Amino acid sequence: MQRTPLNDMACSIARTLDVAGEWWTPLILRDIYVGIRRFEQIRTDLGISRRILTARLETLVDAGVVEREPYQENPPRFDYVLTEKGRELVVAILALMAWGDKWAAPDGPPALIHHRSCGHIARPEVVCSYCAQPLDAEDLQIREGPGARRGPGTRHIARALQ
Repeated sequence: MQRTPLNDMACSIARTLDVAGEWWTPLILRDIYVGIRRFEQIRTDLGISRRILTARLETLVDAGVVEREPYQENPPRFDYVLTEKGRELVVAILALMAWGDKWAAPDGPPALIHHRSCGHIARPEVVCSYCAQPLDAEDLQIREGPGARRGPGTRHIARALQ
């Protein structure tokens, strides 16, 4: 099924989903992050079809989230590695993991995050860039930003932000 591109919307969530919102993409990024970097390793780890994995990796490479590094010439084979853009996206995915650990893991977190800088087990948390307090949806208000515009996917939001 062909999906509708979201990259024309004046919405950072929509544009992010255009790159990372496909069903398998966060898991592919997770695998690459933890060191599973070869096509066949990713495919067997996830149990994903070659066609879908090829398409997802192509999207990630085109978006500059992942780079292909050759490790064999004949036949050509590549490692997939995260770019700076990809490493920052992994942090956002870890925030989803924290939500899943709290609300979708009845036996406890399947994986723990070790923060190398301080040596402790950490829980990803979104905090205010000004005061460093955790963000809570009830304490936030969305305001119009410099890139705001009315258009598909933002018509009602634009009115609400006026």
